[in-house]
Amino acid sequence: MDTLALYIHIPFCIKRCAYCDFNSYTELEYVPSYLDSLKREISFYSNIERKISSIYIGGGTPTVLNEKELSSIIDAIHRAFNLSSDLEFTVEANPETVTKEKLEVLREGGVNRLSLGLQSFNEELLKVIGRIHNAEGFLKNFFMAREAGFNNINVDLIFGLPQQRVEDFLNSLRKLLDLSPEHVSCYSLSVEEGTKFYELKEKGLLFLPSEDEERMMYHAARSILEEGGYSHYEISNFAKSGRECKHNLVYWTYGEYLGLGAGAHSFMDGVRFYNAYGLKDYIEKVKAKGEAVESRERISEPEQQAEFVILGLRLIKGVDKAKFYERFRKDMDLVYGEVLEKLEEKGLIVNGKEYVKLTKKGLDLANEVFVEFLP
Repeated sequence: MDTLALYIHIPFCIKRCAYCDFNSYTELEYVPSYLDSLKREISFYSNIERKISSIYIGGGTPTVLNEKELSSIIDAIHRAFNLSSDLEFTVEANPETVTKEKLEVLREGGVNRLSLGLQSFNEELLKVIGRIHNAEGFLKNFFMAREAGFNNINVDLIFGLPQQRVEDFLNSLRKLLDLSPEHVSCYSLSVEEGTKFYELKEKGLLFLPSEDEERMMYHAARSILEEGGYSHYEISNFAKSGRECKHNLVYWTYGEYLGLGAGAHSFMDGVRFYNAYGLKDYIEKVKAKGEAVESRERISEPEQQAEFVILGLRLIKGVDKAKFYERFRKDMDLVYGEVLEKLEEKGLIVNGKEYVKLTKKGLDLANEVFVEFLP
């Protein structure tokens, strides 16, 4: 039986960060009606027979919810779905919204992986990007999670922040290494439309590090984390042995997933579908129909092949040619021969017998590589 990854979206935050373009809201008065709809949507999909291999509750800030609310969502998941015995169950938890009681509820509900949003240890930078926590608050929550029994913790860092110096980022990395989390995600700041940072950039008031400085931060992260015992297994992700994120690996290996909640995306049986984005739209749709699908699209085979390759190239080991053949009954070298030859000549990929992967240069210019595979 094929397995399925499950994503649950909790779109609430106490405060919206200056860089955030996720589907998130600060109108906490909608929490009760949203959770009612979410539980109804979970129930709607309870006839799915496939085993759930991983669950990821993201946001927003899921830990904005109180213990009773968190427990009710976890209970609904357990009632509705057939969960794998080796399930990876992740919840995003932002500092200053975590309590001992909430951690106990998560542990009792089978959550075995936490993802904590640190972003930086620099107090001034945390204020600039609009985080509600300080470094001390993060440390308090990290150790609280350890005491609650969480032995699989991811920590997020962002580099390329306004006014951030290379040495400052390295300082955050070293401090994080001292804590020895099982997984580290290092993301480059992306300034997206609709964010506070985008407005500042348009006005010429956003002072970002140079492209060279940003690349130095990324290269330093790779060398420091690898020296610290972490495997660089995906463009932005590093893990101790056996602690790679199972849920995200489903996406990168073009597996299938069901997304529930406002704006959540799903991909099953060659069909991509996504939910109503806005809170009110989502709530009303679920009330009327039990589900909230806004649009469905059957993905053509050339599009599926391109997505398979582009997502697979995010992995450091690259795209598995045998898996490509298994899925599409076509030889990857025949489908993409000219593209592969061109990219290899530019030094952006290695086209091996079993895998196609990005070179170090290719990692820096990944988007230029990806666009070459689009149909």
